Amino acid sequence: MDFDWLSWSNPVATWWSFLLAASSANVALILWLRARFRRATTGRRAGAFVLEFLLLLSAVYVFGCAFRSVLPRADVQRICLFDTWLSSVFVGRSVATVAELCFALQWAIVLHLLGNLTKSDTARNIAKAIVPLIALAECCSWYAVITTNYLGNVLENSLWTAAFALVAGALLRLASDFRGLARLLIAGAAVGAVAYVAFMCTVDVPMYFFRWQADAASGREFFGLFGGLRDAATHWTVSHDFADWKDEMAWMSLYFSMAVWASLALGAFGLVAHLLPRYRVRPRLATKPVRRPLAMPAR
Repeated sequence: MDFDWLSWSNPVATWWSFLLAASSANVALILWLRARFRRATTGRRAGAFVLEFLLLLSAVYVFGCAFRSVLPRADVQRICLFDTWLSSVFVGRSVATVAELCFALQWAIVLHLLGNLTKSDTARNIAKAIVPLIALAECCSWYAVITTNYLGNVLENSLWTAAFALVAGALLRLASDFRGLARLLIAGAAVGAVAYVAFMCTVDVPMYFFRWQADAASGREFFGLFGGLRDAATHWTVSHDFADWKDEMAWMSLYFSMAVWASLALGAFGLVAHLLPRYRVRPRLATKPVRRPLAMPAR
């Protein structure tokens, strides 16, 4: 492998160094959470399977993102940093699909658990919708990968935006059922979801939309199913040029840092789940009116 491009004068090298540092910290965090979880749940097995499953899903997402940080690639452009078959779009997209479905399942499980605790049909119904929406988004992503048509990316990221708009709505609904620190954390997560939706609407989705429009205007031809699969598995171009990567840097930097932190927080849910009932806002019981005896008229 050629490492001559690794210098502080190259913005791509600086960016990749950030990805490596973030992924290393994230792997250390998931291992620390695993150790904490093992100690905290000793002797307390009620609901432990679901909570351990949340941590396992987080681990898949963390390691999947770490792999993609070490070997970043841009799917439709077929560019990567290192000349290895592990940098192929087919391999990278496969890893991303598994990791992103795990991330979506984390959100669905946590919203469902919170919905059960608060008896919120809104949260439970949204929890049921998250995974199907993201599964459809993954299909659109594979369409983009195989055909190199950015329309698939437009649809994929629009579905992610819709999913997290629903997540934000569920979290805002749930926040009113808690008090104190729990309310602050849930409200903070809702704000994060809203910020993500805003980023997608103003940066990510428009970027792919304009690329799709440019390709349509130029009359670009796209791959079919089998030709696209073969190209995704065998064709990659090594590039260390800032011009090739500059539009990918913003979303990748946020994705491999803040999105992973969200997954870690969901994985840590098992450490605090048993505390949530004490922060629950209890509904006020309706008081029956006191019946006073009727005064008898004096004779």
